[in-house]
Amino acid sequence: MSQATFGDDELFGEAANEMREDVESSLSDGWDALPAADDVWETDADNVLGVLNGLNSALDVGDAEDHLRDAKKWFTMGERADAFDDADDLEAEISDLEDAIADIASASEQVSELTSTIPSLRGTLEEAGTDDEAADADDETDDEE
Repeated sequence: MSQATFGDDELFGEAANEMREDVESSLSDGWDALPAADDVWETDADNVLGVLNGLNSALDVGDAEDHLRDAKKWFTMGERADAFDDADDLEAEISDLEDAIADIASASEQVSELTSTIPSLRGTLEEAGTDDEAADADDETDDEE
């Protein structure tokens, strides 16, 4: 069958289906690239800093942003070409993936801030504890006299 026997409408419909499949595939790959819930929830760390470092590593979205970009690119192309009969489901899933990536990025920023703050806080508390111990030792010496 030669290419000339295909009608424009048939070719457009086929292209629209392929575009939708590309969007759906990119969205699926985007979801798959996000961290697993257990990776974010469970830890093997012995201290808070280890937990935070592990969590920060787990909050990597990997290639999810690239897959989202591909999905949005093909979705936009399909929308402008009026290729989709009903694209509300695709638009909603794009929005959901975008929100998930933003939530993970926000959590990662918060964890990074804590990761840099905790060692300084520990040092401050250790110094305060040393001062308290010295004051307690002085009080005990005064009591003995």
